[in-house]
Amino acid sequence: MAGGEGAKEMHLNISTPLVLTIYIFTFVIGLPSNLLAFYTFLVKVRQKPTPANVFLLNLTVSDVLLLIFLPFKMVEAASGMVWNLPYFLCPITNFIYYGSIYISSLFLMAVSVERYLGVAFPIKYKLCRRPAYAAVASVVFWVATYCKCSIVYIVQYKNGPSSPIQSNESYCYENFTATQLQILLPVRLEFFIVLFCLPFTITLFCYVSFVRILVALPSIPARRKQRAVGLAVATLSNFIICFAPYNLSHLVGFVQKDSPRWRVYALLLTTLNASMDPAIFYFSSTAVQRAFADCLTGLRHRLSSLMAWCHVSCLTCCKEEDREGKASTEDQAEESKTGPPI
Repeated sequence: MAGGEGAKEMHLNISTPLVLTIYIFTFVIGLPSNLLAFYTFLVKVRQKPTPANVFLLNLTVSDVLLLIFLPFKMVEAASGMVWNLPYFLCPITNFIYYGSIYISSLFLMAVSVERYLGVAFPIKYKLCRRPAYAAVASVVFWVATYCKCSIVYIVQYKNGPSSPIQSNESYCYENFTATQLQILLPVRLEFFIVLFCLPFTITLFCYVSFVRILVALPSIPARRKQRAVGLAVATLSNFIICFAPYNLSHLVGFVQKDSPRWRVYALLLTTLNASMDPAIFYFSSTAVQRAFADCLTGLRHRLSSLMAWCHVSCLTCCKEEDREGKASTEDQAEESKTGPPI
């Protein structure tokens, strides 16, 4: 099957309501929670920076970037997966969209390594732990990931008029020619090995070891152990649910020499990453837990005040209607006694 025909079938088969539902759910849940987490980690980094908070702050930045550009993907989905927006927004949106997948994987790995070293080698790690090292590692992650994701631009403009966005259907970064696939498929395989398998393997080892060490220590409070388990489960679930299917499509596509039809659904799952990361933030930091709790308390208070106001307004309206009804009944009774006017 040619790359263009495969893209057409994939776009015709995907459910637009499903795509919009996932995009809207991610945006509504992810944006406020990530902004709250971003503010919390920013305050902590300014006050007393730690490597973990530096990594988590960068992770929130990645999620917020994705969420800022997500409305463009919503417009695409609402248009039947046809790109009707200005041409230049297609590569920019996909550059941020795909970059967030792999930058998130790297920062989740970095957090897991930091947690593991903190419990496996507490004294040695405390002596050499520096927030500046985390800042340098963060810059390397950003640069390396987005240099790799520049393939979006290379493929987008490869072969001039044959580029995906130039076709009559105006699909954005899906309708590939055979020449473009020769470039893209090996790069995807490299993404699968270097930017997914390696971070996932390291993260799995670190969190399994991290939880095993904490559970074995009798002096550790039960609440901290529960937080450790929750952090490990949330992170590994993120990898398995959001990133694994999409990255496996790289391997399948390389073997089949074409993008598999289910790839569009796997790509859709990666969007959920921005709504699942807040769970990781919650288990990673007591400050985020307090911020989320305060926010929920404030929302509950405002909702209670709104419900009380609505209740009072309804009672007031009902009383007024009762008074008007009684007045009308009394007028009718008076008319029946006196008879109709002559």
